[in-house]
Amino acid sequence: MVRVRDTLPSEPESRPSRGRLAVALLLMALPGLFHAQPAVRVTRIGFVVEPRIDEAARRATLEPFTQEMRKLGYQEGRNLVLDVRSAEGVHARLSGVIEDMLRLQPDVLVAAFPAPAIAANRANSNVPVVAVGVDDPVAMGLAQTMARPGGKITGISGFSNELVAKRLQLLREFVPQARHIAILSNPDAMVRGGLGDRLPHWERTLGARISIYRARTLDEVVGVFDTMASDGVDGLVVLADNNTYTNRERLNQLCLERRMPSVWGGRDFLNGGALASYQSDFPAMFRRAAAMVDRILKGEQPQTMAFEQSTKLELVIDMRAARALGIVIPRERLIVADAVLH
Repeated sequence: MVRVRDTLPSEPESRPSRGRLAVALLLMALPGLFHAQPAVRVTRIGFVVEPRIDEAARRATLEPFTQEMRKLGYQEGRNLVLDVRSAEGVHARLSGVIEDMLRLQPDVLVAAFPAPAIAANRANSNVPVVAVGVDDPVAMGLAQTMARPGGKITGISGFSNELVAKRLQLLREFVPQARHIAILSNPDAMVRGGLGDRLPHWERTLGARISIYRARTLDEVVGVFDTMASDGVDGLVVLADNNTYTNRERLNQLCLERRMPSVWGGRDFLNGGALASYQSDFPAMFRRAAAMVDRILKGEQPQTMAFEQSTKLELVIDMRAARALGIVIPRERLIVADAVLH
């Protein structure tokens, strides 16, 4: 008998099943799949302000900035870490707040308003800075020129001598009989440069005496009001700074108590005692700041990025103060105002 040997191999022993073959191929492909997914680069932005961040400050600064950053592709929790710090209205804390922020090694630091920009400029760091809402950056020592700052800081200037001149003009319109007008400023926010050299021109234009009074704290402001009463001041222009913002409610009360007509720098300063505000649009500036941050993150250097000048201005009139002080606001001003508070 001839035996014929079965030449077909046993299936389980010599050929992998289709299922096991698919698993093996998938395992071989997994490393390549993982490598094909690029890691998301996380950007770190520092954001420093001097006053306490209340709802009004958040609405004017942080919200427009973060909204614009989202439009540019930066989203917290995905590719953006936004570190926000405040000196809680205490100027002496500001340098320490800046130093703490720089230790986090942000890609860009946003300094909101003059005092944080000055502190950031003094800090021993090369972190690029976008300063927002500062006064004259050249006079403040933040930039060599507006066109070519030349250092680690660029940004947006919300101040011009013409803007202060416009506030003085508005006050003169509201109080035509005014013969002595005061400007309240904070030395911590203006360091060098200033308004003194423009006073003679403004005095000739308005036909009134103009004096600068300086205050860093609420107690100093109360003392300034006493001095203004002795000096016969009958109108006041209040510049925006940490002191006037933090103490704005009390300053509005003082304007009512002392029967002092006043024009301020920002709608959030108006609490029923201030006649009006004429100021650069803060939310517009912080939206623009986001675009400048984006340019730096994409490789531009602040020393060659021109300092921009805010061009969008906002007039807000508070009729509550006008009624309380017995002042008639010209109808033409009410018509052109961006907002009228009742």
